[in-house]
Amino acid sequence: MTSRDVFEYAVVRVVPRMERGEMMNAGVLLYCRARSFVAARIHLDEDRLRALDPAADLAGVRAALRAVEGVCRGGAHAGQAAGDDAGRRFRWLTAPRSTVVQPGPIHTGLTADPAADVDRLLDLLVR
Repeated sequence: MTSRDVFEYAVVRVVPRMERGEMMNAGVLLYCRARSFVAARIHLDEDRLRALDPAADLAGVRAALRAVEGVCRGGAHAGQAAGDDAGRRFRWLTAPRSTVVQPGPIHTGLTADPAADVDRLLDLLVR
């Protein structure tokens, strides 16, 4: 039997116009403490975003989503979070915020392969 570990995940949402409250899923964050694993998978459907807000700042949204991926990778890509462990980077990314790119609520599951599960969740919840 394969060992399974607890993981946490959150959907990354784009809210182009805060006053309207409309949002779309654009990625997934996944953290597995037992494996010191944190990753983000992003898929921005630009046509769908333009349908919500024709004046959306696509370049700004893309940059914010790249920053999420960078924080997950750590190192020079993580900015101030570069020295933090995987758990602290995940907690920083999932902290509530009032920005165009924001995290959804945190959910949990069990995994034998966190990298495969972050891809599976992207397909299930975003694509």
